Amino acid sequence: MHILIVEDDIDLGQALLAALKAEGFSGLWVRRLSEAPEPSAAGVDCVLLDLSLPDGLGLQLLNRWRREGMLVPVIVITARSALGDRLSGFESGADDFLVKPFAMPELMARIGAVTRRSARQASPVWQVADLKLEPQAHLAWRDGAPLELSLREFRLLMELARDPSAVVSKRDLGRRMEPLGEPLDAATIEVHLSHLRRKIGAERVRTVRGVGYQLVP
Repeated sequence: MHILIVEDDIDLGQALLAALKAEGFSGLWVRRLSEAPEPSAAGVDCVLLDLSLPDGLGLQLLNRWRREGMLVPVIVITARSALGDRLSGFESGADDFLVKPFAMPELMARIGAVTRRSARQASPVWQVADLKLEPQAHLAWRDGAPLELSLREFRLLMELARDPSAVVSKRDLGRRMEPLGEPLDAATIEVHLSHLRRKIGAERVRTVRGVGYQLVP
């Protein structure tokens, strides 16, 4: 998973990046509201958002994102513990609220919980028909048999499995599969998709011409 951190405290920002890396996640850390990219466009799976930043309030950014239709889950991380602050966060569109200082294992559990809900999954192991995925461990199975997937093949399957009812464009796949670098081009995506089809069944990924791809349950 790719996590956006909007936090001005240097020690905490560095600690969060290290903790995410230890869990196998990638992270993008910014210290100002003005530096924060739009999460959906940046291939972000979850946002960790501080409330007090040098150039404004985190809730201002959250409010704008939600007005624009941004659906990526957001966990507010803040030293403010008053009920009013928590209510303001939820009313602005936060999915969870974590008061500093907090334990990293609790944060990771909360990230797992909000991203499962975002993907409409009830447990840490996602299931789409006979396919099962465990995003945090980068494991996948079909009919109970483990699938040997490369990192990009797994990421491609995960992006398609987020909402099997949706058709995902090549552009979105390219951006989400390589969140920290240049988006993958269409030809590279097609290569990884060909490999994935051989492993899960060619009929499991439908091509919608001129639009993108869809996972078939």
